[in-house]
Amino acid sequence: MVKTAVITGGAGGMGLATAKILGRDHRVIISDVNQERLDEAVTELKTLDVDADGVRCDITDRQSVDALFARAGEAGEVAAVVHTAGVSPQMGSAETIVRINALGTVHVTEAALAIADAGFALVNVASIAGHMVPGFIVPKRAYRLALTDHATFTRKLTAAASRGPASMRPGSAYSISKNFVIWYSQRQAASFGAKGARILSVSPGSFDTAMGRLEEQSGAGKLLDYAALKRFGAPEEIAELLAFCVSGRPGYLTGTDILCDGGTRAGLGLKGMIAMARST
Repeated sequence: MVKTAVITGGAGGMGLATAKILGRDHRVIISDVNQERLDEAVTELKTLDVDADGVRCDITDRQSVDALFARAGEAGEVAAVVHTAGVSPQMGSAETIVRINALGTVHVTEAALAIADAGFALVNVASIAGHMVPGFIVPKRAYRLALTDHATFTRKLTAAASRGPASMRPGSAYSISKNFVIWYSQRQAASFGAKGARILSVSPGSFDTAMGRLEEQSGAGKLLDYAALKRFGAPEEIAELLAFCVSGRPGYLTGTDILCDGGTRAGLGLKGMIAMARST
């Protein structure tokens, strides 16, 4: 029986590129908040002979996420979930970014855990930004509330991101929310492991997607000054990694984060991070 893969944010960029790869041997369910983009993506996938369907989903709404997973499971076993849905600093307020990137990841992860079985895998997309948050401002106590109190978790993460100047708050919210995705994916490894399933995160650097280009003048382009590879990554390159991670081949890979950034973090020392903070 053909297994199903769910890809959030699957209507474009990394998500659509991943759907094209997983669609070679999976039934693919992609989700997005924009129905028009979703319809266009499904049409494109079907021209490639991918068995694809689209489900409009708002990941900040747990009922919407549950409906997505219920739809995905109608035709059989859901074996893989790639969670790429998210927003960047130019796309909303600190609260909006926290709700989508952090709370949305909690919703998707909880829904995935509920259906996980032996061989199942979930990959949450984080970011190099999550690796650049100074340890002393990481709100770990607020992170832990994601396990017990979603409303307070969202409020406290937003407050942590809102301590600086107004112009810096969306960027802070993005970095903190992606640092949370890394932490949370590691924290949930034991719960998934108890069911014979896996969870991990992947942290992209600067990639040539609509979101990546939107942030080009706000830091993504400047990061290339520190990268070993002086170019934006291609969506197909990160998609190969995401698809591999949820396949059965790396069956012992869980509870960790994989940084895929063209060598940017390796070349970004303290002075570089300070310069990046000043430039953004």
